[in-house]
Amino acid sequence: MQGYVTVSGLSDALEVSEVTIRRDLRMLEDRDLLYRTHGGANPTNHLVYDRPVQEKAKQHAEEKRRIGQTAAELVEDNDFLIFASGTTVHAVASHLRNRRNLTVVTSAMNVAMELIPLPEVEIIMLGGVVRHTSTSVVGPYAETIMVAHACRKLFLGVDGLDVEHGLTTTNPYEAHLNEVMIKAAQQVIVVTDSSKFGLRGFSRICGIDKIDKLITDTGAPEAMLRRLDEMGVAVTTV
Repeated sequence: MQGYVTVSGLSDALEVSEVTIRRDLRMLEDRDLLYRTHGGANPTNHLVYDRPVQEKAKQHAEEKRRIGQTAAELVEDNDFLIFASGTTVHAVASHLRNRRNLTVVTSAMNVAMELIPLPEVEIIMLGGVVRHTSTSVVGPYAETIMVAHACRKLFLGVDGLDVEHGLTTTNPYEAHLNEVMIKAAQQVIVVTDSSKFGLRGFSRICGIDKIDKLITDTGAPEAMLRRLDEMGVAVTTV
């Protein structure tokens, strides 16, 4: 099985009842061959754990590069932007060299370092407690600075994307800061590779209804992409 599958999708494809599909999925889970989720199943455990940013950067690197390049095309001259933490968000920042007069608010030190050489980008670095695994800041200081600003676009990375549960990350303080960022942005753009689909981190950021756009790679499960489209999310795969 590749990626996330739904009970209804398997029922249609195999021409058997959903009751039968649920029974079979339960049996496969008992044999440690998959993990059941609400309305479907994943080939791996859907819970995700915190890992160092250096390790994350090596995973799905080409997919993240394509996602970053495509997301950067949404940035216009004179834009006011928020960049959350994450390696895919960093990939967006790495493709902004031809933009003029940008203002970027960010919690991510690697994003700030990427943008420092660009004279056309003004950087507002949030302060706070440094998360060593993500090289980003969190906490009340960061949130206080963030609420004082309003921006056009937020580029948000996630550790998990579940249609029912929403967007998640592994750290509760980062999740709360992400909530503040969402409130400060006119448009929320989620950038994530397909490996995050069907996963859940420890801390919920928001529901799917808060997302305006999603940019991911072509490995994302079609069933989940259709659900997201039905829920009003503009989905781009690259």
